[in-house]
This record gives sequence, C-alpha cells and structure tokens, in this order.
Amino acid sequence: MCGIVGYVGAGSAVPVLTGGLSKLEYRGYDSAGVAVARNGGGQGIELRRAVGKLENLRSSLQSAPLEGHVGIGHTRWATHGRPTETNCHPHADSTATVFVVHNGIIENYAELRDELEAQGVVFHSQTDTEVLPNLIKRAYDKNPGDLVGAIRSALKGTRGAYALAVMHADFPDTVVAVRQTSPLVVGIGNGENFCASDPLAILKWTRDILFLDNGELAVLGKNSVELFGLHDGEKRERKSEHLEWNPDSTELGDWPHFMLKEIHEQPEVIDRLLSRYTDEARENILLHDLGLSDEELRGVRRIFIQACGTSWHAGLVGKLLIERLGLISVDVDTSSEFRYRNVAAHAKGAILGEDTLVIAISQSGETADTLAGVQEAKERGLKVISIVNMPASSIVRASDGVIYTNAGPEISVASTKAFIGQLGALYLLSLHLGRVHGQVDAARMKRRLEKFAELPAVMRRILSDTSAVERVASRFWACQHALFIGRNFGTPSALEGALKLKEISYIHAEGYSAGELKHGPIALIDELMPVIAIATQGHTYEKILSNMQEVRARRGKLIAIAGEDDTLIADNADYVLRVPELTESFTPFIVALPLQLLAYHIALLRGHDVDQPRNLAKSVTVE
Repeated sequence: MCGIVGYVGAGSAVPVLTGGLSKLEYRGYDSAGVAVARNGGGQGIELRRAVGKLENLRSSLQSAPLEGHVGIGHTRWATHGRPTETNCHPHADSTATVFVVHNGIIENYAELRDELEAQGVVFHSQTDTEVLPNLIKRAYDKNPGDLVGAIRSALKGTRGAYALAVMHADFPDTVVAVRQTSPLVVGIGNGENFCASDPLAILKWTRDILFLDNGELAVLGKNSVELFGLHDGEKRERKSEHLEWNPDSTELGDWPHFMLKEIHEQPEVIDRLLSRYTDEARENILLHDLGLSDEELRGVRRIFIQACGTSWHAGLVGKLLIERLGLISVDVDTSSEFRYRNVAAHAKGAILGEDTLVIAISQSGETADTLAGVQEAKERGLKVISIVNMPASSIVRASDGVIYTNAGPEISVASTKAFIGQLGALYLLSLHLGRVHGQVDAARMKRRLEKFAELPAVMRRILSDTSAVERVASRFWACQHALFIGRNFGTPSALEGALKLKEISYIHAEGYSAGELKHGPIALIDELMPVIAIATQGHTYEKILSNMQEVRARRGKLIAIAGEDDTLIADNADYVLRVPELTESFTPFIVALPLQLLAYHIALLRGHDVDQPRNLAKSVTVE
C-alpha cells in the first residue's frame, strides 16, 4: 500500500518526486525517501530518507538540496520492519549501484536473503524490499549492459505482488517501472516521463496515462517509453489514455481538510452521475459501458456483490435496492471471503451458476482482495460488472463492464464522496435491472429518476448548516465507545457511521441492526455509551422507536437522525439531527452526511489527523 513516483526529464526531479508523493500519502506515511541521479550522470545516485510524514523529507531536502533530472521516490506503509530510516525506501544493493522503490510484498524474501547473505551480501534493513536491488545487481553483473534482462532474471525467483521503480548507476537517464499485481501507471509528458502508483500523483504534469498490465515492464527515458513483457521479454505497443480529471481537484484550496472538502462535493457526484448515465428528460438510464445486453441481464437470477470496507457497506445498500426494484436475489460478501467460496459456474455442486452475476465495488479499482475475487469469478465463467471510480484500473479491465462512480479524486483516507458515488451507481443499476426484468415501467422509471435528481439540492441544504452536528460532537467527543443502530436501509448506514467514527477518531464503535440489540449488544449500554439511531421514516420506523426505548431504559444516551417533520422523535431521543425526508430508498444518501460530519468534528476535537489516520492506507493493494 506504499506509494511510488519516478521521473525522467529535463526538469528538476525532486519537486516532481515530492509533489507526487504528497498525493500518495493516502497510501502510507510512516516514512519517505528519494533517490536522484546527480547532474552529470557520472556523479552517481544519491539517497535521502526520513522517518515520519513527507514534510520531514522536504525539510531535509531544503537544508541540503539534491540536484538532478532523474529520480525515484517512495512513501511507506510499513509491513516488514518498523518505520525507521534504515527501513525506509529507496533501498540500494550493498554496492550502492542499484536503487529500488517497492509497493507490495516479496513472500519468499527470507530464503532469498539467506541465499544472498551466504554469498557475502550485507543487509542493512529488516525489509523484504532490500533483496530486490541485490538480486538485480547480481543478475546484472553476469550480463553487464542489459538492465532490462537483469531485472527480468532477478524477478523470476521472487514470489508475491509488487510494483517497482528501478535505477542503475550505469543508466543515469533511465527509470525502469515493473508491475506484478500491484498497481503502477506511466505518465507521458513532453520531453519528460513519469511512473506512479496512482495517476493522482502526476496529474499536475500530465493527464496522458499508460496503465501497465500485470506482468509488464516499462523503460522510461526523457523522450521515450518502451514496454516489454516481464516474463517473455517481448516488446509491446499500447496507446496512453487521456484522463479528464482536473488537476485542481487534487488541491485543498481554502478547505481545512480534504475530508471536509470531499463531504461538500457529494452533491456534485450525483449531478455527474445523472449527466453521464441518464437522458436530459430523466426518462431513461444509459449505462454505456455495462458490457452486458438486456437479454443477458434478463437471464440473471442471482447476484453476488463483493467489496471491502465502505464499498461493502454500499453493497449492502445495493442488495436492498436490487431486491426491491429488480426482484433478483442478492448476496453480499466481503471480497476476502468471496474469493474462497465455490463460485465455479460449470463445476458439479457449484454455489453459483451461469445465471449468476458478480458485482465488484472498489473506489480505486485496485483493491487486492476485490481484484482477486473478480479474477476468480472470470476464471470460473461468471459475468462481472464493476463499480469503480478510477478509469482503466485493474478491476475495470478484468470485468465485462463498468459503471464509473464519477466521484473524481478522493484524497482523504476515509471515503465519503466515493461512497455516495457507489450508492448512486447502484441505484441506477437497480432501476436498469428493474426495467429489464419488467418490474419498473416507464412511469415508475421517470418518477424515480426525478426523485433521484432532487438529491443534490437536498444534500446541499443539509450541508449549508452543520451547527447541530457540531453541538453533538462537542458533547460526545471524549467518549470511548459508541453504538450505531438502524433497520432496513438504516442498517448499512449504521455500519458505515461506525466505521467512519472508528477510522478517524479512534473511538471503538460498532454498527448493528437494531433488531439485534437484544441478542447481545444491549449488554454494553450504560450512561456513558452514546447510541446513534437512524430513525428516518419508513416501514420499520415504529420498530426503531421501540429499540430506542430499550436503550433509554438502560440509561444510554440517544442521538437520533430523523426527519424534519417528525413530531415523535424528540420524546424518544436526547439529541436529534434533522434531515429532509425522501423516499425510504434514499435514506443512505441523506443520513451519510450527518454521520460523516459527526465523525469529522469528533476527530478534530480529539486532535487527530482526519485525512491521514494512523495505521490506515486508502488503497489496500496487498492482502
């Protein structure tokens, strides 16, 4: 989950590397480092590393600048070895000839290290990465002058997932980028070229992106990019793709934090979904890239949604929407469990058959477990649709079709606008499936889309006054535990609200179906335990009121998220956060805002970094 940047060009490498790394800190921020080929080539490659966030590295580079036009950089999320300067990337071989930055895990590094140490190699770090430059140096010495061949030969003996950027002192004008499972892209510039873990890192300099395929290697020069197969060595040709994302969208602007900025951008996400996937009259859904015909969709009798974290919560909402609008049975799995089920379409006794559709949800499109689930499903003959934010990402390319969430770059580790985009994509897909299966006629489609189009205005109204949420946050910021409850559409919202709070405030929080209170969680409730209840109007409204009374009888402090016109709720809760009432199926869109804001303000009051919470990385690209 680390972040990689590489640069070859005529400009100064350090500003590009540190600028790119600043956009990748969501992937890890335990330490950071750069390696730069000193001007003149023959002066060698110089290393600079620092523990902690990127600012520590910047300070080091300001006090003692590195001048050069070629370099690689890295921001780390520690796996093997504690966050120390010795364990920080880039890593060099024992002769300081080959330098490597690495995202991923070399699973057999211990045996490789033992082998190299037996040959006299001295290691300095505890990382798995340090074996790589030493393996490359050993292979290069056997065939001097062939860097690509040396990298290919060295990697044949490794097992695991990795993305690499490599520099060699004999090739001071070259960076070699390698992808094996972990994501890596190449940026095409004018007299300069780039590589990075994510296009966000290089949008400031180029939007022409070449997405490396699995098992692919790119040789970057100032005026050239050459692609080769990592395993077969064959040269490959492929055109870059132009991203429409605005580089300014990755800047903080006047906002204090990216999380708050992205919360307030959520109405625009719905606007963009409507613009991209519906006609102007709001009568038809146009899923251009779905990849499956109406006839194929009519044959779907069962759906499996697989996702991780916040995307899994969106999938739980998708289940309710699809079963309500399309009358299709839906199961929802966390991706880490889905991939180990018997999902064969043609095997005797298989769980899933040819009438099953798999839906994969991922913000980045690179989530390791979700990607593995997609690949497993495809190998077993199943059709896969992905719901993804990042264009041309690995999950998109492995799927039969895609619905893009159109959320734009999301920088804060805690997902907000990507979640809303996923809900919107699932809502449109549910309506489309309902039409195909004869459950949604033209009148119902138009009515539903018109209501969907009202969402942005409603969301903006909620965001225009957040004072009530801030008052509740000021009352409960010091609590150590919290419970979130809901029913039906409120249950996924309770799970997501609890996740947001624990992610950035470090308060222990749990989300539950309110009907499960009596089956265990009610034992936790006392006068110190705030309980947040999703209590908007719907067919389970009276039941959630009963559950709230159970909490109050045990002296729990109740915070209700309820409708503006609800006259009963004040008698059943200690605090009420009011939201406009819409159709029940829109509840997750509406209640997400106060839940996100509550987590944000509590985290601020506790003095935490809301954009980069401890121990977390936004894009989980290793198992």
